[in-house]
Amino acid sequence: MKVLLIGASGTIGKEIYGCLKDHHEVIRAGRNGSDIQVDITDEASIQQMYKQTGIVDAVINASGRAGFSPITELTPEKNEVGLNSKLKGQINLVLLGIPYVADGGSFTLTTGVMMDDPIPQGTSAAMANGAVRSFVKASAIEMPRSIRINAVSPTVLEESFEKLGSYFRGFQPVPGKKVAQAYVKSLEGKQTGEHYEVYE
Repeated sequence: MKVLLIGASGTIGKEIYGCLKDHHEVIRAGRNGSDIQVDITDEASIQQMYKQTGIVDAVINASGRAGFSPITELTPEKNEVGLNSKLKGQINLVLLGIPYVADGGSFTLTTGVMMDDPIPQGTSAAMANGAVRSFVKASAIEMPRSIRINAVSPTVLEESFEKLGSYFRGFQPVPGKKVAQAYVKSLEGKQTGEHYEVYE
């Protein structure tokens, strides 16, 4: 399959690429270090990316930012980071990408453990993740041309634990390679509207 992988230079993105590169044609997209440059917070940038790729069999997104902030310090401006990137950015990848996904193709988005297992300072990220999960579930019943859509929800990664572990005290980190397998399942399987959790 011809697969568009967004966020390919990130921690999860690299692992996904490693799992797919020998079996599929993978086009890597991201802010830097990729085949195609894209900013998912910018609709024009997303549209330009799809014009460059043309028709693809699948879109996998492993990008999307959200800030950490105590609720008493979470201003509307700080909250916009998660809204514009993790939420709107991913949804716009789907809305603008439907014409570029082949019949029977798929989208795979990314959420995260915080919406199910809240952590201090994680309200904004949990909000964005939960909204993406709802979007996936609802949009799956309306996708045209047998296009599928799923999401993967990872817990904190072993590779990121040194940097983020203070936010995830008591959580069991998982290796990026294990998380990447959930994206493979979404890509190569037949399910739709699913939310693949990799929490242990």
